[in-house]
Amino acid sequence: MSKSGQETTTSYMDWNNFIALITRLENDKEYKFCLLISIGVFTALRISDLLTLKYSHILGDDLLVLTEGKTKKVRSIKINSTLKDIVERIYIKSGISNKEQFIFLNKYGTKCIDKSYVNVKLKEIFSKYKIKVNGNVSTHTFRKTLGRRVVEVNDYSNESLVLLMQLFGHSNMGITKTYLGITKEEIHNVYDCLTF
Repeated sequence: MSKSGQETTTSYMDWNNFIALITRLENDKEYKFCLLISIGVFTALRISDLLTLKYSHILGDDLLVLTEGKTKKVRSIKINSTLKDIVERIYIKSGISNKEQFIFLNKYGTKCIDKSYVNVKLKEIFSKYKIKVNGNVSTHTFRKTLGRRVVEVNDYSNESLVLLMQLFGHSNMGITKTYLGITKEEIHNVYDCLTF
């Protein structure tokens, strides 16, 4: 339960901050969280589904097909070539030889890390690397970062919102706009870019 006046909404990362963060995490050999954040943003999977991934899911075919734990819907995700490059580099740097290994094992290698640990660690990472967001940091930050990037690159078009609505499994565009924190001012600012 949140305290009075406490911010409870999870926010997104600015795309340039996302790129800088995963670069720094890789350089600092924080491989597990470099991969978690990268795969989370590039796939928009919920944390419960992310934590079940094996290297073979990303380094195998260019298409990841899985049944989402929360919705029980089958989801097909095209693996972006940039994501595949990141995962392959870290797979090699980590000295892992079994592509059937879970990506997000705990430090003992006995089971996958859990969501509560991830959320605590994310707050530490964002603080350490001075990544600012307009709300809380949690595993939903990954999905929202992808969503914001898609609408920004596509000038907040209805088409991008419809696609994201489908991707997130929302019942209407209003829910998607609220989920991404898109304000009326941002939509109105789109009209300002129309100049001669």
